[in-house]
Amino acid sequence: MFENLKIAGRAIRTVFTADPITRVRRFYEIQSPDVEFAARRTHYMNVGYWSEGVTDLDTAAEALADKLADAAGFKPDDTVLDVGFGYADQDFKWLRERQVAKVYGLNITPHHVEAAQRRAQEEGLADRTDFRLGSATELPFEDNTFDRVVALESAFHFYPRSAFFAEALRVLRPGGVLATADIIPVSGDVVRAAIQSGPLSFVKFSIPKENWHDRDTYRQELVEAGFANPEVHSIKDRTWEGWRAYMAGRTEDPEFRAVVKPAVRKSMAAHWKNQDLMKREMAQLDYVIAVGHKR
Repeated sequence: MFENLKIAGRAIRTVFTADPITRVRRFYEIQSPDVEFAARRTHYMNVGYWSEGVTDLDTAAEALADKLADAAGFKPDDTVLDVGFGYADQDFKWLRERQVAKVYGLNITPHHVEAAQRRAQEEGLADRTDFRLGSATELPFEDNTFDRVVALESAFHFYPRSAFFAEALRVLRPGGVLATADIIPVSGDVVRAAIQSGPLSFVKFSIPKENWHDRDTYRQELVEAGFANPEVHSIKDRTWEGWRAYMAGRTEDPEFRAVVKPAVRKSMAAHWKNQDLMKREMAQLDYVIAVGHKR
């Protein structure tokens, strides 16, 4: 997922900037699609939901998309806003399998928007999609527009996430639902800057301090935004460890080895070498599904 973030020290420095939009955009621009999606069948960029027996990231990532859709309560006639959609794999899945009426997607990274628009044209779904560039904290939509607003492992980037919650409430219709799959610490005592492992360096460099809080604070921010009886449930036991095990063993996968240069594999293996440190740091990270309803 994030293996390219710290392969080169120069790359990691490109994330540093005071401007939150530029920071997130740079974060995803330094990813290498040729490596990121080598020997894979999807372009999901999440840690996945690892049920018993799941052994590959594509299956786990699709399961996480289903988990979020279930939490949001998707129905066939829904108009959905997906904020921070990446390459939009989940949106095409929801259009096919959930038969939602239309998906609007908002993303801060131009090449993600372009890729999603291109795929919509190729799959004949341009009339049921609207992928555009924009900020999660200034949604370019009228009040009371959507039945569902979702953010699949993206809201931790939003600066701040509480502003996104307020915007989501505004654009939802009465009775609408906000649902997020999100990364937070297990408690407020976890020191974000102390995380040292390469694969988790995105936690240090791309999550703003304003979004670094536990489940109780997450729920309180939803309440303060105006959502009724929000729920924030941890699914960490089905996320981090499955992702770690898959990514740590990826450089030995024959299909991956066949399409990635030896020098890149060697760099990745070094990047994922300190598994003991990573396990200790993963224990400090939560992974939640949060749901809020608009009255």
